[in-house]
Formats: sequence, C-alpha cells, structure tokens
Amino acid sequence: MTDEKVARRTPAGFSRLSVWVRATRIGAAAWIAGDGGVWLYLLKTATAALLALGIAMLLELSSPRTAMATVVVLMQPFGGMVLAKSFYRVVGTTLGMVAALMLGGIFAQQPELYMLGITVWIGACTAAALRYRHFQWYAFVLAGYTAALIGIPTVMEPGGLFMGAMTRAAEVTIGILCSSAVSALVLPLRSSTVLRNILRTRYTNFSVFAASVLAERVESDVYEGRFADLVDQIVGFEGARGFASFEDPNTRVRTRRLARLNSEFMNACTRLHALHQLSNRMRTGRARLVMEAVRPYFGELSGLLVSRKDPMKPDEARAARAAIELDRFRTTLPTRARETRRSLETAVPELLLDFDTTMELLYRFVEEFQRYTETYASLIDQKHVLERSVTRQVVKTNAYAVAFTFLRTVVAVGAVGAFWIATNWPSGGFAVIGAAVTCALTSTAPNTSKVAAQMAVGVAFATVVGYVFTCFVYPNIEGFPLLCAVLTPLLGLGAFLSMRPGAAGYGTAFGIFFCLLGGPDNVVVYTPDLIINNGIAVVAGMLVSCIVFAVIFPTQMSWRIEKIKRDLRRQMALACEGALVGLNQKFQSSTHDLMFQLRILLMKRSEQHRDTLRWMLVLLEVGNSVIDLRNETVDMPYAARLQPGWDTVLDSVSRDLADLFERPDTARLTRALASVEAAIRIAQFLLGELGENREKRDRMQRILSYLHFIRTALLDKDAPFYTTIK
Repeated sequence: MTDEKVARRTPAGFSRLSVWVRATRIGAAAWIAGDGGVWLYLLKTATAALLALGIAMLLELSSPRTAMATVVVLMQPFGGMVLAKSFYRVVGTTLGMVAALMLGGIFAQQPELYMLGITVWIGACTAAALRYRHFQWYAFVLAGYTAALIGIPTVMEPGGLFMGAMTRAAEVTIGILCSSAVSALVLPLRSSTVLRNILRTRYTNFSVFAASVLAERVESDVYEGRFADLVDQIVGFEGARGFASFEDPNTRVRTRRLARLNSEFMNACTRLHALHQLSNRMRTGRARLVMEAVRPYFGELSGLLVSRKDPMKPDEARAARAAIELDRFRTTLPTRARETRRSLETAVPELLLDFDTTMELLYRFVEEFQRYTETYASLIDQKHVLERSVTRQVVKTNAYAVAFTFLRTVVAVGAVGAFWIATNWPSGGFAVIGAAVTCALTSTAPNTSKVAAQMAVGVAFATVVGYVFTCFVYPNIEGFPLLCAVLTPLLGLGAFLSMRPGAAGYGTAFGIFFCLLGGPDNVVVYTPDLIINNGIAVVAGMLVSCIVFAVIFPTQMSWRIEKIKRDLRRQMALACEGALVGLNQKFQSSTHDLMFQLRILLMKRSEQHRDTLRWMLVLLEVGNSVIDLRNETVDMPYAARLQPGWDTVLDSVSRDLADLFERPDTARLTRALASVEAAIRIAQFLLGELGENREKRDRMQRILSYLHFIRTALLDKDAPFYTTIK
C-alpha cells in the first residue's frame, strides 16, 4: 500500500473511531442517567454500609449495626445531597444526644417524668422540622428521634446513659464518614452537574414557553398546568442550590447569584402571567383593536426569545448575546409605543388606557427577563459584581399546622410510652422508638397514615429476614467477606425500594430496621425471640402512629388546607402594607412557598389544586401591581397638593384589596372596585394637571396603568373570588 493510499484512508479511519467513541460516550451517559444510575446508587450504598460495619467491628464498638444503619439513612444518589444530609445529621445527632443527657440528668430514676420530657422534645423537634425545608428539616428530625434512640434503652438504667450516648456518637460518625467518602470518591455523581442541567433546561424551556405565550399558541388549560410546574421548579431549585454548595467550591462562589437568579425567574414568571392575563381579557369586543396594535411587538419579542446565535458557544455566552438584544428592544420600545399610540388617539381614544397598560406590562416583562438573562450569563464568570447582591428566600408555614404536628406527635409517642411504663413491657422501648421515627419521618408527607402503614410493613419484613439470618445464615458463614456477600442483596433491596416513589416507606423502614434489629455485631448473640419481640414492638408503635394519623389527626383535614389557603390569600395584606425595602422578594418567595405546601397536600390537576393555583395567580398579578403602585407613589407631594384626596384613596385601595382577598364576598369586591375606580379618576385628573412635565406625566401614566390592570383583574369573571362568592 502506498503512502498516498494510507494518507487517504487514515482520516476516514480516525473519523469512524471518533464517531464510535462519541456514540459510546453518549450511550454510557444515557445509561448512567437511567438504569445505570440506579445500579450505581445500590452499589455505593452497599459498599458504604459494609465499610462502616467493618470499621465499627474493627474498633470493637458495642453496636456496629448502628453505623451500618446510619449509612442506609444518609446515602443519596448525588454527592452534594450526602454531604448536606451528613452535615445536618451531625447537628441533629449532637442536639439529640445533649437533650438525652440533660433529660437523663434532670429526671434520673424517674421514668415517668423522663418519658414525658422525651415526648415533648420529640414533638417540638418534629413540629420545628415542618417549619423548615430540605435537609434543615432532617436536622430537627434527627434531634428528635436520636434522643429516643439514646435515651429510651437506658431510661430504666440511667447509669449507662453517658456511655451509650458516646458510643452512639462514635458509631454515627463512622457511618457519616463512610457514606461521604464512598459518595465522593467512587464514581461520583455531582449535584453541581445536576444544578447546571437544571439551569440550562429551565432557561431554555422558559424562553420557549414565553415565546409561545406571546405568540398566542398556548391554551388556557395547558397554560395553568405549565405555570404550576414552574412553581414546583422555583421551590425545588433552592434545595438543589444548597446541595451543590456543599460539594462544589465553584457553586459556593456563585451562590448569591444563583439565589438572585431564582428570584429573577420568579419575577419574570409573574410579569409574563400578568401580560398573558391582560391579553386574554382584550381578545373580545373593541379591545381587539388594541391587541392588533400590540401584536407586532409580541411577535418580535417572541422571535428574540427563541433565537439562538452561534450554537457552538456555551449557553451562558448565548444568553449574554440575548441580553444585549433584549436591552436594544427594551430601549427602543417607549419611542415605538408612542408612535403606535398616536394612531390610536383619533381612532379609539377610549382604548388608550388598555394600550398603555399593555405596553407597560410588556416593558416590565422585558426588563425582568433581561435581568434574568444577564444574571444567567454572568455564571460563566467565577467572580462577578452581582455576587455582592443579597437575595432572601422567605419560608412561611401556617402556625396551626405546626401546632397540629406537635400535638399529633405528642399523642402518638405519649400513648405508646405510657403503655410501656404501665405494663413494664421488655420491648416497649422499641415501640416508643418506632412511634418516634414514624412521626418524624412522615412529618411532611401528604398522606401520613399511608406512609406509616408502609413503614410498618417494611419493619415486619425486616423482622422476618432478621430472624432468618440470625437462625440460619450467621451460624453457617465465617469471615467478613462471606458476611458482606450475604448482606449486599438485602442492603441493595432496601436502597432500591427507597428510590421508588410509591414504595419509599417500605424501603426506608426495611433498610433501617433490618440493620437495627437483625444486623450483625462483633459477637453475634443468637436470641431470635428478642428479634421477634423487638420487631413486633416497632411495628406496634408504627401502627399506633398510623391510627392516630388516620383517625384523630388526619393530614388531609379540610380545615388544615383552608388555613394554608387563607395564609396564601393574606399575602395580599403583605403586598399592601409591608415595608417596601425587599418587599418584592419577600412577597414572591413566601407566596410560592405556601403554594408549594398546598401542592404537596393536594392532588395535582385536581379541582382543589386548580382553584388554589388560580388564587395564587391572581394574587401574584394583583399583588405585584400593588407593590409597583406603592413604589411609584412614594415621594409625590405634588399629587396631594393638586388633589387633597389622593393619599386617602390610595390607602382605601390597599385596605379594600387586602380585605377582599382575606374574606372574599360581593360587598368587599364591590368596595374594592369602587376604590380602584376612584383612584383611576383622580389619577386621570392629576395627569391632566401636570401639564408638560414629561417625567411626572410618565410616572402618573405608569400609576394609571397599574390601577387599570388591578381593575381588569377584579372584573375578570374567571377570577377565583367570583367562584367563592357564588
């Protein structure tokens, strides 16, 4: 073969090789993202659990099974989740250990008072867990049932309390170190990678969705469903940001920008919704002339949102280019809008207020989307001036729900504890532990009784398997390698079930309690009767909790949902009366958080969920307009001089809107409409009195637009308060 032939064939060979390598890489990535990720998670869980068991046995700790159970509790598919959960487990375990020691010291040899103290502590921790989100919830949960795990076994012999606490702390520490090391070192799946995918996908999908809305290609029922998904993304993003910050220094450097990005995403969603709602209200009657006038602007912006320049560049670089184009569009929009307005002044002067309001909402949406795009583009830089900004996400939980959770936990744990002390049941302590763990782990579940029943079934299965292993497996194996071989399938089974949404209760309970009931110790004591009794006790404690959840304190009680919905509607009072500094962030984040809580309790796409979603949507559109109105009317002494009733009518608007949303009825709706219309008349009078002062006229024109939009929202027959009034 000549050199010329080799030269001709080599590139083709290399080309085929590169194609094969790329296809293999894509296939491997797809496999890891699907079934491969599941198998990898099972392998890492079993490896970390057996490593913790081996180290605890090597150090001759009294209960190596506790180290193994710690790994089962901690392991997550992504490294950042494991690190975050480990951190909060350390915090929670420390608090629980301190509480157990303090209660043991105060109520030494007084089991009744000690049990009362433990019950109140578990109830308080479980209630506090409901108040917080993500793995902060886990710290409070651990603080509650760790006190039970340490203190309950020694309540009858307080002399061993301190040593028991120290030993458990050592075993838990080994489990934390092993799970963190295996997750970070063995084929790590990084939360930061997931976060980057979320950012890229969310930006792209929202751009396409906004373009479709502007182009009038989204039906109303589809729109509501897509917006509900956006609400879930907003709240869930904060958890992903926290997980990634634990493992990735680059994410920690950008954490303030990421918080800002989420806030700006909320603002852009709200502005888009307001624009969409006003457009829908103007598609009938003479208002269609306004839509025809603004449709070219909508079409141009829709094209800008979906255009992608130079696909070979990173997504952030393309976003930077898009931000420049959006800025150019926004800068020229007022001048172009004035030209369009002149053509309407003679044709349909009565529709000028509709046109002005539409263009103002369009301008606000472009402004917010541009900010969102600029912040997203800034993520390509490790250091940026936006990192100096501070964005606060406000979490809001109904006080009645917190008190309800406390009372439910105290009743369940207290009833089991009282029975244990009254009967002196040898395994009664495990029943208390089972009730405490159930109350803690189901505190945020939408159907607590169902999850508690699943956990009871999982523990029953773990008891049977533990009995079989104690009687027939452990006596017939020798050496740690064989022990690992027989335990691996069971650890993998528990981890697999815990990943299934419908079977998570079975898998979690089986994994934890197989380790605690049937796991091996340094010296295996063949007491199958003890395993059975302890297992029955744990199942009994869980079933008592299940009965309490289902009969006495069901989670799905209508009053609880109504209380949270009322808190959601009361957000209008925050928009009308809250301090203006940081009000928009506080209003947006707390409103979305309340909606997310209701989303957990309500079946998605159900009638109740749709009604709640509509309340949130009208709350966001009116609430943001009220905040804009309040910001514009600050420092306007000339308005009060020209019209003495100006401040009074604005106060009436705020007061009547807050009253309408809290207790909607016909009289309050009529009063709110009258206040808004009175404010519009005075604003129109002031607009005529301001003469040729361009700055003041533009400001008053914006105020008129906000008032008019609020009026259209109140007149919308699809608004939820009309349904409530009926």
